[in-house]
Amino acid sequence: MKTALTIAGTDPTGGAGIQADLKTMTMNGVFGMSAITALVSQNTMGVREIVEMTPDFLASQIDVVFEDIVPDAVKIGMVASTDLIRTIARQLQFHRAKNIVVDPVMVATSGDRLISEDAIETLKEELLPMACVITPNIPEAEILAGMKIATTAEIEEAARLIADAYGCAVLLKGGHNINDANDYLYDHGTGTWFTGRRINNPNTHGTGCTLSSAIASNLAKGFDLRTSIQRSKDYLSGALEAMLNLGQGRGPMMHNFNLTGEFRKEA
Repeated sequence: MKTALTIAGTDPTGGAGIQADLKTMTMNGVFGMSAITALVSQNTMGVREIVEMTPDFLASQIDVVFEDIVPDAVKIGMVASTDLIRTIARQLQFHRAKNIVVDPVMVATSGDRLISEDAIETLKEELLPMACVITPNIPEAEILAGMKIATTAEIEEAARLIADAYGCAVLLKGGHNINDANDYLYDHGTGTWFTGRRINNPNTHGTGCTLSSAIASNLAKGFDLRTSIQRSKDYLSGALEAMLNLGQGRGPMMHNFNLTGEFRKEA
């Protein structure tokens, strides 16, 4: 069995972060491992509190994984501070990590800011150039590209600007009322649209985590980048179509069981 490491924050509800990543990796046929960047008190309605790991302890978590079970791919999610970003970059360089997928988590679906301004600059300088692909959504891409994105042409332009700036492939995730869940990949001068359809499901907390983890899982299994993205989009669409809702009457609640295929509809 191939292996994948997720480096990210937690989600007590299991719908995003480390918990979602591990479920996704398992359901995509790889052995998932984790290094926690922060303990996050959150649910689908918002983030309440964040307690960061120390840089030394995060480095120790990464080291013990690589010293025992070398990952075939690495997914990086929420990292909120400069010191932790530098720690991740240093340890992954030391261990010669491969197939690095960076989901540059800056703002939660609920709108809560998850990263400091100085950490964004460190992310740009030290972590993005190490990635084989990064998966920003439109608000994150606006920050990275330094431009507003309101059309499909601007999606293509922003992806190209980001890729040229940091030397990595960019999968710019659509949606946000611009298109029907179409994503655009810019990879070494070549652009590719991955078409999708908007699924009327309010349970979308954690979809970004799930997509990037699925891409890392497929890269770990030896698929090329375009195939990995298509397989991951198909997987996510099927999961959302399952329409599982674990809400308790306090608003749209999502548990990642519907994103990991455990309750996926049978054909």
